[in-house]
Amino acid sequence: MAKTAQLDIKAQNISEALRDFFRSMLQLEEISEIMVQQRLSLMDGRKYLVMPSLVSDPERLDGVDPLAPVFPMNAARIVSRLTRKQSGGKVAVVLRPCEIRAFVELVKLKQGHTDDIFIIGFDCPGAYKNTDYFRLLEQHGKGLSQEFCQNVFSGKGSVIGDKDIAAACKACEHPIPEGADIGIGLFGVDITSHLLIQALTPKGEELFAKLKLSESDEPQKRQSAIAETVAARTAYRDKMFAETDEAVNGVEKLTAYLANCVNCYNCRVACPVCYCKECVFVTDVFNHEPAQYLQWARRKGLIKMPTDTLFYHLTRLAHMSTACVGCGQCSNACPNDIPVMELFRTVAYRTQKAFDYEAGRSTEEAPPLSEFREHEFGEVVGIN
Repeated sequence: MAKTAQLDIKAQNISEALRDFFRSMLQLEEISEIMVQQRLSLMDGRKYLVMPSLVSDPERLDGVDPLAPVFPMNAARIVSRLTRKQSGGKVAVVLRPCEIRAFVELVKLKQGHTDDIFIIGFDCPGAYKNTDYFRLLEQHGKGLSQEFCQNVFSGKGSVIGDKDIAAACKACEHPIPEGADIGIGLFGVDITSHLLIQALTPKGEELFAKLKLSESDEPQKRQSAIAETVAARTAYRDKMFAETDEAVNGVEKLTAYLANCVNCYNCRVACPVCYCKECVFVTDVFNHEPAQYLQWARRKGLIKMPTDTLFYHLTRLAHMSTACVGCGQCSNACPNDIPVMELFRTVAYRTQKAFDYEAGRSTEEAPPLSEFREHEFGEVVGIN
């Protein structure tokens, strides 16, 4: 049973309660910096971009807003940069559940380490697409995060005006921060008065003790609230899988599905677990000779430009389907609103299921195809 404490909220201000909590963490001798999402003022303060920020001064945490319903990037990649080599300090990193799972994959791929960090996770209510978030922000201002959380965790739902959270969030069956050292609980909690703080690992228990938190019981309705949320998201996910299967059934349909791709490679750049130092698609391999394009056009009568979009996505699918955590950053980064996430999640779910593997579940599980397993796919290789 995880050690649990209540974090009191004054005047129903969740961001202020979290700010004070993170300040108390940063004042501990064990923690030199904290990486947390903060509001960064833009355009004369009329817009607020919420981005991961590395903070060493407790007094610089005024803009803390990790529950803001926006997800401009998966911060697992930032944590990877912070932990590839020893830094000389221990950092607390505040992450969404999908960011934790992406970082777990990066650790297994030798792109980061957990030794010098404390992972602080929180129950994730989801996030809007970046463009939708800014439109809502213009209407609701800094109070948007508070309104959104109160709606979601009181059962009113995630729709504000005519905007709903991104499809990746609606299809995410992992809203709880599994793999965190310290968890911040919101589902099944009266967030008008308090949040839950839970120690989920031995490292988290040590931090919990140093923070001198008073233990309390987990609310009885918390587990049922989590189960209800997971059930709703799983149902949405399965419906999404079925619709995507129909939309890409065959080469012609798949080609049409990806027809608006302009080879910007934003999806590759935004993907937290696409870690290759040099991608084949940014080398000279696909710099075809001018005469080649003309030959293709003469043979077919017409060719769509650029020519390698379908091959690009198929290659990424083959490369990434075992590691995809479904964070949705590929779709969030697409300039032409191609439902890339839906395609990748559909293929990744089936691929991972075939290997009895779940990306981000545990650092102890070796990635598929990274080791020989004698009894794997015996019906294919003919080993009895």
